[in-house]
Amino acid sequence: MAIQTTFAVAVLPGDGIGIDVTFEAVKVLRAVERSFSLKLTTHECGAVCYQRTGSDLPEETLAACRGADAVLLGAMGHPDIRKPDGTELAPQVTLRILLDLYAGVRPCKLYAGARSPLGNVQPDDIDLVILREQTEGLFASQTGGIVLHDQVATDTLVMTRSGVRRICEFAFRLAQERRRVDAGAARKVTCVDKANIFKSYAFFRKVFDEVAAAYPHIQADHAYIDAQALFLVQRPQRLDVLVTENMFGDILSDLAAGLIGGMGMAPSADIGDRHAVFQPAHGTAPDIAGKGIANPIAAILSAALLLDWLGRRHQNPALGAAAERIDVAVTRVLAEGKTLPLDQGGSATTSQLGDAIVRAI
Repeated sequence: MAIQTTFAVAVLPGDGIGIDVTFEAVKVLRAVERSFSLKLTTHECGAVCYQRTGSDLPEETLAACRGADAVLLGAMGHPDIRKPDGTELAPQVTLRILLDLYAGVRPCKLYAGARSPLGNVQPDDIDLVILREQTEGLFASQTGGIVLHDQVATDTLVMTRSGVRRICEFAFRLAQERRRVDAGAARKVTCVDKANIFKSYAFFRKVFDEVAAAYPHIQADHAYIDAQALFLVQRPQRLDVLVTENMFGDILSDLAAGLIGGMGMAPSADIGDRHAVFQPAHGTAPDIAGKGIANPIAAILSAALLLDWLGRRHQNPALGAAAERIDVAVTRVLAEGKTLPLDQGGSATTSQLGDAIVRAI
């Protein structure tokens, strides 16, 4: 059977700096497009789209995402544009539900040249992944919470056996397959929960242990969420893959991003069994949008994750090799220190940094 070499990618720049950084990510994708072809199509989505059309996720955009081989997303939302109930628009979260993107993959790797607030770590000491279940947990109440007579408010945390099991299986497969800076490091999956207090998290841990039994060659570990927050700061060198509930993962991934230079250095992937969306973990930062000072590295590394996922899914090693070229180029540019973004102590503009990475490729 012939290997697929042409791939449809729906591009959703979104709002604020999402537009700025997506432009650079596309530029880098074009630079590695050699033995494969990417059909990139841009679609409207986000808070400004809602303000103009009344929909933050138009039907034609959703259809394009469903029909694409992968989705590259910038950032969505604006603090001044909200729904009638006062909540911000978050079509990226809606996509997770509609496309069943249950695995939120948040790689955290410290590159040479990136600023870390930790004084006891060296480049590459931090090489871990926060894996959050994205269709259940506390986020299950996103549109189902209740406010009663302006006196009582409730949100319900939801765990299902099938949901917990598939995210734990994903975690062990990820630990087994992912490339690590230290190829000889022990493979480990840590279940992060609050099983000492809540029955729902005790249930999460129980299912985790059942899955772990099928992977005896991978170390299975446990940590309570409060202790894990401490361990992330105190000893990130010992961590590999952390799997947890939706809200805990949301918080831990931002903390981990702070350790590797900030949100501008944090890529992410939202992955399901059929669809996948790749985006920087940061928000839209409307106050700096269009000023050319946003760090595009998270978006560029997200584009590399997109290629790697496509390569694995379609058994085309050329895409994985292209993803590796992007990572090597980012590593080189940051280590040289001549073209650093503002948030890493440099003065390079968004486009200058994108151009430098393209030249390194």
